[in-house]
Amino acid sequence: MARMTLGIIVLLGFWSYKLYWRKFLKDEAVEEFLQACNNLVRGRYSYSDIKKMTIDLKNKLSQGGWKKLLKDDAVEEFLDAYKNLMPRRYSYSDIKKMTNDFKNKLGQGGFGSVFKGELSNGHLVAVKMLSGSKGKGQDFINEVATIGRIHHVNVVQLIGFCSQGSKRALVYDFMHNGSLDNYIFPEREKYIILSWERMHEIALGVAHAIEYLHQGCDMQILHFDIKPHNILLDENFTSKISDFGLARFYPRDNNTISLTAVRGTMGYIAPEMFYRSIGGVSYKADVYSFGMLLLEMAGRRKNLNAQAEHSSQIYFPSWIYDQLEKGLSVEIEDGSEYDKKIAKKMVMVALCCIQLTPIDRPSMSKVVEMLEGDVELLQMPPKPFFCPQEMPMEDAPDDTAVAEVSHDSATETSSMV
Repeated sequence: MARMTLGIIVLLGFWSYKLYWRKFLKDEAVEEFLQACNNLVRGRYSYSDIKKMTIDLKNKLSQGGWKKLLKDDAVEEFLDAYKNLMPRRYSYSDIKKMTNDFKNKLGQGGFGSVFKGELSNGHLVAVKMLSGSKGKGQDFINEVATIGRIHHVNVVQLIGFCSQGSKRALVYDFMHNGSLDNYIFPEREKYIILSWERMHEIALGVAHAIEYLHQGCDMQILHFDIKPHNILLDENFTSKISDFGLARFYPRDNNTISLTAVRGTMGYIAPEMFYRSIGGVSYKADVYSFGMLLLEMAGRRKNLNAQAEHSSQIYFPSWIYDQLEKGLSVEIEDGSEYDKKIAKKMVMVALCCIQLTPIDRPSMSKVVEMLEGDVELLQMPPKPFFCPQEMPMEDAPDDTAVAEVSHDSATETSSMV
């Protein structure tokens, strides 16, 4: 009987400590009680010692008004909100139920397939079923570990995940307007044409998100796959960065990082990934990718288009730089002078971002500042382009170093997560 009573007393004291640890973290009575619990196991305190210290702890709690705290709605509200911030683990049967047995397929890519779903409370979600996860599920781990700890208006929210045997799924907020690539490439005519002001807001949202990843978290988060397909749009066309499968964490004071493989999508990968003589790999790789994204938003076309009307326009970044260098304005069909200013600003900021060497590119904080400022304050950057044949061949990576490079496909459909 005595042992059972002792167990209840110890359990009560430990529970009280765990529930209100922030309130009593520095309370000597709590520390003394826990030390006593440890020492009891070693036979250094008697039952009466523990009982006396438990009574002392209870008195301390009552003096601090813990009973009132139990009924405090604000505390319960906070705990509910905190619980909702953390991704929930779902079973595979939960996933099947929320997607109605995977009936509504939204899109497909190299990662797997995406299905529309609905939670029990009516909240719409997009469920990404992963197939052929790389590196023993490293992409899945990256996604959960990264988005699961990020809460930013311009980063897609991970609601939950599933990992049951070979079945792996990620559950996101549903993005009603799909991915950005549907709106900037004209061949996809079923989508509306976004205004230049809207395009600028989308670009600024993406810039804010990358700035947050680089400087706003305890660890520096490098995305390594910024491209139109990974920028999602909610019902208000607020931009959200998605797909953190290639992301990596690094200490914020790391100037350069070590990678064993080139990572990203061809056309958006920074040149230092391929040529070590240019400079070390750092957060500036994301800046480069953002610059290439921004140019496609401004040009409303792929940066590389072999079907361009004139051969000089095949590579858009080179062509638009020559236009601006000649003092020509950015021509927009049916565009106002205000629209032309927005387009020119986006182009000039993008040209700063895609400078050849990382040291010559701005930080994302500076990019945000430039996008929010006046175009008249921007200076024409140096020409950022180079011919690959001019680069030293010994710096090129071997075949095994490009294992994590993907290619955009014209047949790839929108993920809409």
